[in-house]
Amino acid sequence: MTTSELTPPQVQDRVPDKGGKDGSGRRRIMGAGKQLHAGPLTYVVLAVFAAVSLAPLLWTVVAASRTNQRLAETPPPLWIGGNLFKNLEAAWEQGGLGTAMVNSTIVASTITVGTVLFSTLAGFAFAKLRFRFSNLLLLVTIGTMMIPPQLAVVPLYLWMSELGWSNQLQTVILPTLVSAFGTFFMRQYLVQALPGELIEAARVDGASSLRVVWHVVFPAARPAMAVLGLLTFVMAWNDFLWPIIALNQQNPTVQVALNSLGTGYVPDQAVIMAGALLGTLPLLIAFLLFGKQIVGGIMQGAIKG
Repeated sequence: MTTSELTPPQVQDRVPDKGGKDGSGRRRIMGAGKQLHAGPLTYVVLAVFAAVSLAPLLWTVVAASRTNQRLAETPPPLWIGGNLFKNLEAAWEQGGLGTAMVNSTIVASTITVGTVLFSTLAGFAFAKLRFRFSNLLLLVTIGTMMIPPQLAVVPLYLWMSELGWSNQLQTVILPTLVSAFGTFFMRQYLVQALPGELIEAARVDGASSLRVVWHVVFPAARPAMAVLGLLTFVMAWNDFLWPIIALNQQNPTVQVALNSLGTGYVPDQAVIMAGALLGTLPLLIAFLLFGKQIVGGIMQGAIKG
C-alpha cells in the first residue's frame, strides 16, 4: 500500500513539494524559475537613499551656479541659477585646472595600473604559492595598514628631496604604487576564485610562471582587479595630504589646484564649488562608463565562485 492511498486527495494537495525527481529523472528545485518582485516599500527606501546620496552633488551644482552674495542669504537657494558657466570659467582660469587635470590623470592612472598589477601578483603569491615565512610576511603587510600615513610624511619628503624630485609628479606616484590593502584584497579573492587544480593543469601543459599569470591568474582575478582599480583611481584622484606637500601651484594636481581657489578677504564660495564640480566630473564619467562593466564582472565572479 502506497502513501498516496493512505493520504486523502485534499491532504495531498496541501503537502508542500520538497523537491524530488521528475519523469525525466532530473531533480526538481522548489521555487526554481520564480522571480522575486520588489514591493512598494523597497522602492520608497531606494528612493530615499538615492536622494540622500545625490543631495551633496545637487547642492554643489546649485552653489556653483549662484553668486557669493546669494549663497550668504537666508534661506539659501535651492535651484540652479544663471552663473554656472561664468563660475566654471573663473575656477578654470584661477586654479589652472587645465594643467591640474592632465597631471591628476597621469598620476591616478599610473598609480591605478601599478597598484592593480603589483597587488595581483603579490596576492597570487600569498594565496597559491608556498614559500618560507609567507604567513609572517602577510602579517607584516597587513600590519602596515595600521600605521598612520602622516607618520611617513617627513622621512618621505626628505627622501624625495635627496633624489631631486621635489615638485615633480613621480614624487606623488612612487610612494603609492604598491598598496597593502590591495595585496590583502587580491589575496582573499584569489584564495576562493582560483582553483589550485587549474594552476597544476597549466604547469603540466608546460606553461611557464609568466604564462600561468597571464593566462590563468589575470582572467580569474579580473572582477577583483576591476573593483580595486576603480577604488584606487578614486583615492589617487582625491588624495590631498601628500600632493599638497610634494607639489606646488606651478605643477599641481586637481586637489592642489582647488586649494588656491576663492582666495581673498572673503572667499568666493561659488567659484570654489564650481572648481569642486569640475574636479568631480572625471570621477562621475568613470563611474558612468565603467560602473556597469565592474558590477557585471563582480556578478560573473560570484557566479563562478
